[in-house]
Amino acid sequence: MCCFFTVLIFLGPRVAGAIWWLVQPVRWVGELGAFNSILWPILGLIFLPWTTLMYVAIYPGGIHGIFEWGFLIMAIIIDIGAYTGGGYGNRGLVGSSNS
Repeated sequence: MCCFFTVLIFLGPRVAGAIWWLVQPVRWVGELGAFNSILWPILGLIFLPWTTLMYVAIYPGGIHGIFEWGFLIMAIIIDIGAYTGGGYGNRGLVGSSNS
């Protein structure tokens, strides 16, 4: 698990998810896995990587309590922040000319 967090920190959630998928494929897809088909985890890692990783992490125990839903909502907020943060940081550069 320590190696998973190191990969997650240094290479990002998509690479960490791909490595986790290679190490524990049963946890991702199948009867006991978090997803029924291979399409959803692939789309999840492409578009919402933090949410997908959090869902796979908490799925075996079930998503029943407020803490599990709180972690999923936090992952969604992190994904949205990753997409919108660059636009907010560069908002002054849009429409400006360097001449």
